[in-house]
Amino acid sequence: MPFAEVGEIRCDPERGRVFEHGWQSWSPTGSYRLGETPPRPADRNVQTICYRPETPAPDGVFQGEGLLAIDPGDGPVEVWSAPGPLEVPSIRARPEGDRLVVSADGPVRHTRAADLDTALRDWATTTAAGHVPEAFPAVPPMWCTWYGYWDKVTETDVLDNLRLLERHGLTADMILVDDGYEAGIGDWLDPRPGFGSLERAVGAVTGTGRRAGIWTAPFLAGHQSRLYREHPDWMVGGAHAGRMWDQDLAVLDVTHPDAAAHLVGVFRAFAALGITHFKLDYLYAGALAGRRHEDLDPVAAYRRGLELVREGAGPDATLHGCGAPMLPSIGLVDIMRVSPDIAPTLHPRSGDISQPSQLGARLTGAAREFLHARWWVNDPDCLIVRPEVEAREQWAAHVEGSGGLRGSSDPVAALDAWGLETTRRLLTPTRTDPS
Repeated sequence: MPFAEVGEIRCDPERGRVFEHGWQSWSPTGSYRLGETPPRPADRNVQTICYRPETPAPDGVFQGEGLLAIDPGDGPVEVWSAPGPLEVPSIRARPEGDRLVVSADGPVRHTRAADLDTALRDWATTTAAGHVPEAFPAVPPMWCTWYGYWDKVTETDVLDNLRLLERHGLTADMILVDDGYEAGIGDWLDPRPGFGSLERAVGAVTGTGRRAGIWTAPFLAGHQSRLYREHPDWMVGGAHAGRMWDQDLAVLDVTHPDAAAHLVGVFRAFAALGITHFKLDYLYAGALAGRRHEDLDPVAAYRRGLELVREGAGPDATLHGCGAPMLPSIGLVDIMRVSPDIAPTLHPRSGDISQPSQLGARLTGAAREFLHARWWVNDPDCLIVRPEVEAREQWAAHVEGSGGLRGSSDPVAALDAWGLETTRRLLTPTRTDPS
């Protein structure tokens, strides 16, 4: 749909600011002065994986996905936003002299508020109405394998840290086995040679009274996977989900009856092992355009995919989104990553803050704190505070300031005295009140 003008506003060139809301978890989000250039993708692959692929922002234009708020600097904040989670327009503001001309490629709602904080909170509350529960229960803290062991994690790593958590009195109600246990991207039930036994690892976790969690990217199929080789007809035609894990990525067509049954079966199998927490990553893939078995628009197909995951995982399972389109996920996930990945480094290697770094995670996570306990439980990403982590004190302070999920992802043996004390102090349940 072409962009059409929906309004304009005069701005103070010194005090005016524009708030851009990013498309998905990793998309930069924040407030920018009129002369600033907001964060933009480092290359086309990053545009696909971390931004909204079909609507790259033109140079010199502000762009929000489902929300653009303008503080003129001398009057009420003007907000243009999606009418709800099912249709998410891109909204642009183009400078013309002392004005910003606003346009959108879909229907928008226009509201005003006294200040930006009020505008964001009101928008979040209104958008979620009728889609989410009235209150969000406190979520206990967790421990995650990813930032300590990456994709080389083993069953032994899980068991060793389980023992060390108990020895050092570190509270973690749930142990999340992240990427690395599986044979391929899409082959979730096939173990990676060298990992060991997922069933034994899960049994050891649940045997201590803790919950067990697992990572998947449920809408992806790597070109090297068995799933992609054996079922090319289950893929969304013409959809390219980018390149990661040294391979191109296809998209599972959840509107294909056999692919849908497969997806439900994967999560039923995990649930049968005793897994109750499901980290669902790279979810942007489910909302990519392409030829599907059923003529369904990408947002509707994405939401159907999450409904299928829920069907397999069970009504009481915890669904934890990441790399996920934000508005289309409302009402379908319990926890949502609201920032790019953390990393041991302060700055991203490419300079693009959608990429893993402490800086990107802090900036976008802080800008989305207002979503906590309004749309879901926020996930600001894991606490990592081992000695080699740059600016670890600042990262710990950011996590402490968030009301969202607390999770540690250091190998416990790698923590020094300060890291142990900080981890012990910060592993607490989520706040139940909105920020």
